[in-house]
Amino acid sequence: MENLISLVNRLQRACTALGDHGEESALPTLWDALPSIAVVGGQSSGKSSVLESVVGKDFLPRGSGIVTRRPLVLQLHRIEEGREYAEFGHLPRKKFTDFAAVRKEISDETDRETGRSKQISTVPIYLSIYSPNVVNLTLIDLPGLTKVAVDGQSDSIVADIENMVRSYIEKPNCIILAVSPANQDLATSDAIKISREVDPKGERTFGVLTKIDLMDQGTDAVDILEGRAYKLQFPWIGVVNRSQADINKNVDMIAARRREREYFAQTPEYKHLAQRMGSEHLGKVMSKHLETVIKSRIPGLQSLINKTIIDLESELSRLGKPIATDAGGKLYMIMEICRIFDGIFKEHLDGVRPGGDKIYGVFDNQLPAALKRLQFDKHLAMENVRKLITEADGYQPHLIAPEQGYRRLIETALITIKGPAEAAVDAVHGILKELVHKSIKETVGGARECCC
Repeated sequence: MENLISLVNRLQRACTALGDHGEESALPTLWDALPSIAVVGGQSSGKSSVLESVVGKDFLPRGSGIVTRRPLVLQLHRIEEGREYAEFGHLPRKKFTDFAAVRKEISDETDRETGRSKQISTVPIYLSIYSPNVVNLTLIDLPGLTKVAVDGQSDSIVADIENMVRSYIEKPNCIILAVSPANQDLATSDAIKISREVDPKGERTFGVLTKIDLMDQGTDAVDILEGRAYKLQFPWIGVVNRSQADINKNVDMIAARRREREYFAQTPEYKHLAQRMGSEHLGKVMSKHLETVIKSRIPGLQSLINKTIIDLESELSRLGKPIATDAGGKLYMIMEICRIFDGIFKEHLDGVRPGGDKIYGVFDNQLPAALKRLQFDKHLAMENVRKLITEADGYQPHLIAPEQGYRRLIETALITIKGPAEAAVDAVHGILKELVHKSIKETVGGARECCC
């Protein structure tokens, strides 16, 4: 069971390589069936800080407005020892040990897809982080929900982001990590609002409360954390992230986590909840729950994979075996296809296969009938012949052949038969094109049988 999340990570990477990331498709989509955790929240709710606290590294872009403009599929892999590093799905052979470079690559890859605009894209970025300080976990960071469009964004940006978020969290296999700031009224929380709509009973929603340390003096979040303000099936988890001043001073995650533990242990209102608060506890809970969900979905996943394999094998069998990949094999296959086509086309012309008899029909029926309709009797009448020869050659002794007259007589005859001859050529050309198309279709079948 310890390798379940790693197995799902490998399946997700395989889906990525095959272009399957849950978008509508005529083919079965394994991505939709794989359990995942989607992180949902409004802008400036603390989503990025929560993710960085779980990972223990600064690696996400920061700034004002919509910073996350593409889904980020974050796969955490726990390793026993060694240096921490990251890999991107679009750069599989490059290891990043500098997490500032990871942040820059996320921004650059986002710009490659969307341009240097503030628009969003549904194409996800895949990032794997290997570290002895993380738990096996897969999280999908989604763009923050917003209420208004800013300069450089389309008027539909609000609806576009909401539709993207819904496309992930509406799936029954998706676990929702709803991030809400404690210094705002929970009734106005974007994360809780959209989570309630897709999961009204709270059966697959985990509530995360951020910015607890920033609440007005004299107030606390105990009612929320104990589930009285808004009840979920799973307990709420509070976190205390680094402040902007801490980030500016480059306060490391180890110190930030220690300060977080001390805050909950020493604050009177939260002492009794300290054991289930904090980003470390959040990561462990999510990892354990994801393992449980994956375990419960294994029979369905096996059934889907087996069915998909059977369907694809059937489709491959219908299409035929793949051709050779080396140059010699490809050349042999091309020559074999040409040979099959040549034989089939010849059989059509020789009458072994239907269609070639139409060519004989043109020369045996169509052309003779057209020639018979021509007025050759009038053209070759003795009076007309004498007139043409006299006009061309003048008076000559009868022993000298009237060359110019004969030439003109032949030319006018050829002009007369030009129309029927061209019509016959066009008819034969059309028949040959039809036979070529038939031969190609029959060659495809013959080549497939040859490959199989």
